[in-house]
Amino acid sequence: MAVLKILVPLIIGLCAYYFYSPESFSAEKVQGKRVLVTGSSAGIGEQIAYEFARMGANVMLTARRENLLEEVAQKCLELGASSAGYVIADMSNLTSAQKVIEETKSKLGGLDYLVLNHAGGNVGFHLYKGNMETVKSSMTINFLSYVQLTSSALDMLKQSEGSIIVISSMTGRIPSPFVIEYSAAKFALEGFYGGLRTEMRLRKINLAITIAVLGYIDTETAIREVSDKMTLVPSSKEECAQKIVQGGVLRHREVIYPYWSQKFVLLLRDFIPDLVDKLVGKSYKVENIS
Repeated sequence: MAVLKILVPLIIGLCAYYFYSPESFSAEKVQGKRVLVTGSSAGIGEQIAYEFARMGANVMLTARRENLLEEVAQKCLELGASSAGYVIADMSNLTSAQKVIEETKSKLGGLDYLVLNHAGGNVGFHLYKGNMETVKSSMTINFLSYVQLTSSALDMLKQSEGSIIVISSMTGRIPSPFVIEYSAAKFALEGFYGGLRTEMRLRKINLAITIAVLGYIDTETAIREVSDKMTLVPSSKEECAQKIVQGGVLRHREVIYPYWSQKFVLLLRDFIPDLVDKLVGKSYKVENIS
């Protein structure tokens, strides 16, 4: 009972701050800004690129599939982007990741927003059988390449007093079975960027870091991998991208989407972790996972 007396007012206060913050979001904040979005040939990254394009940003895209990047870049221009270019890169190669930043600097002259969204390395549901190659692949693509991109872009972001937007997920907050290599990489992201944010503040460097904690989103890849293996209902990738961009532009420390369902689980995790483990377990169709 004593815990509830403290917890309920705290939740109400946090919600009030979240929904009624005096900060206002407007396209003028983004007009002409230089934005790099990784993993932007499809899914959430594609939608994030469109959100920035609608507000007149200079958009740089990167992914592995050139034909899709061409299509997304063209649509960005149609939506109002000041410019839209792309660079092909495979994030399993850290040298390739570094070259993305070099190409971005060459074409845009600097950087205001670094959006880290790409994923790979056998992220589909599977049983872990002790294969270290899948662990190394996931950590390289889903963690180390993020760090490489950040390290290479850090001077530009410091100069512009810019922002880093990191796409994480609930698997980076709550340990998740059947995707444990991916979950480990997301936990690593949370630790690295949470620590980097604090370090920037202590050094009085005006560099914002927003971590987006996402649930099940209706991207083509997620639907293909999840639909027959979990009982969850996906949320809109378009609305998800809107929330991520708004939170990043307003320099919020985190974006949780969908908010209420994910926040409730996170609160339960802190107070009743065993119950959360059971709830997580009930959402899987284990018989369909091999």
